[in-house]
Amino acid sequence: MSATEQRGIRPSDLIDVDRLWRRLMRLAEFGATSAGGVNRLALSPEEIAARKVLADWAREAGLSVFNDPIGNLFFRLEGADPAAAPVLSGSHIDSQPTGGKFDGTFGVLAALEAVCALALAARKPRRSIEAVAWTNEEGSRFSPGMMGSEAFTGQRALDGMLAVEDVNGTSVRSALAHVLAAEPDISRRPLGFPVHAYVEAHIEQGPILEREGKSIGVVSGIQGSRRFRVTVRGEAAHAGTTPRRDRKDAVLAAVGMIDALAQLVRDPEDVMFTVGLFRVQPNAPSVVPREAYFSIDLRHPDNDVLGRLGDAIPDCCHANGGACTVGVEEIAHAPSLGFPGRLRETISAAAERLELPWQEIHSAAGHDARQLHYHCDSGMIFIPCRDGISHNESEWTEPHQVADGSRVLADVLWELADAR
Repeated sequence: MSATEQRGIRPSDLIDVDRLWRRLMRLAEFGATSAGGVNRLALSPEEIAARKVLADWAREAGLSVFNDPIGNLFFRLEGADPAAAPVLSGSHIDSQPTGGKFDGTFGVLAALEAVCALALAARKPRRSIEAVAWTNEEGSRFSPGMMGSEAFTGQRALDGMLAVEDVNGTSVRSALAHVLAAEPDISRRPLGFPVHAYVEAHIEQGPILEREGKSIGVVSGIQGSRRFRVTVRGEAAHAGTTPRRDRKDAVLAAVGMIDALAQLVRDPEDVMFTVGLFRVQPNAPSVVPREAYFSIDLRHPDNDVLGRLGDAIPDCCHANGGACTVGVEEIAHAPSLGFPGRLRETISAAAERLELPWQEIHSAAGHDARQLHYHCDSGMIFIPCRDGISHNESEWTEPHQVADGSRVLADVLWELADAR
C-alpha cells in the first residue's frame, strides 16, 4: 500500500474539479469561435498563447517544464527515483477548424491536474509522472497528423515532418520556429526517452457510453486507418464554348472516382469511408476545372478488410479518370491494435474502486496512444460526450463526467508510478 493510501487519501481525492473545469474553459478562449467552438490549429498563434498558459499553471504547482525539437510540451512531477522511466499522460491541444472545447484538451488538462494536485499535496511517487501536450495530432493544418507522438517514438523522421507545408505554403519548420522562439524560458530536451507506461484520457467522440449509461470507457484498442490524397489533372477551358466531348474536366472525373469508391467500400457495412477535403483549381464559375484534389479516409477494425479495400483504391481511381491524369498517394497507414490487458485491468479496477460504471470499448478514432503503443505499455480512458458529437463546435461533456475521468486517471497514474 502506498503512503498516500495509508493516510486514507487516494490521488483521486486530490483532484480539484472546479480548477480543472475553469482551466478547460480558459483554454477554450484561445481560438474561440462565435458558435462556441475552438479553431486552434497546430503551431498557430492561438496554440502558442495556450501553451504559455499551460506552462504557467505547471510552474505554479512546482512542476518542471520541457519541450523538444517537434514542439511537444512536457510537465514533470519528479519522482523519488528520477532515473526510473517515467509514466506519461496527455493528449493534444490543437483542434479542427470548427472543433470543440474537449477533444484532446481534456486529456492534457486531466493529466496536468493529476500531477499538479500531487505536487501541491507534496505526494511523490517512486517514478516521475509527466503530463504532455503532443504536437499536431489533428493534422488539420499540417498533414498527416500525430507528428509529435510519431517523432517522439521514432516512427517518422523529423526532417520529413519539418518540410510539410500548409495550404498557404508555411512549413512546419517555419511555424515551429515561432513556437519555440516564444518559449525561451522552457528547457529543451532531445526527442524521445524510455517511458514506463502511457495513459491517455479522452472524450469518446461517439455515442456508446452515453447510450449505455456508463461513466468510463476502458479502451480495448484502436481501429486501423489508411489515408490517401488524390490529384486529378485535366485542362482549363471556357465553360460556354468548349464541347463536352472535348473537355478534360477534373471535377467530373473526381466525382466519378468518389462515387466508384463509395460503391467499392459499401461492404462490409462497418467500413468508414470519408472524403473530407476537396479543392478545385482554378475554382472559377465559368471555367472547366483543370485540377481537383481530394482526401480519402478509410477505417476498419479488421486489418484484412482494411488491407483489401485500401489496396484497391489506386486502381479504382485510375479506372475512373477518363481523359484526365490521376495521381494517388497513400500518406498514412495505421493498422488496428489492441492495448495490453494488464493496463486495461488497472483502469477498470480504478473505476470500480470509485464506484463508476464502466465498459470496454474500441476506439473508432485515432489518438496519440496509437503511436505510444509501439514504445511502451499504453492505454486509454474514455468519458461520454453529448450525443457522441465531436469535431464540431457543439461538442460537449458535463463537468461531472470530466471529474469522473480525471479521478480514474489520477489513481491509475499513481498506481503505475508508485508500484515497486
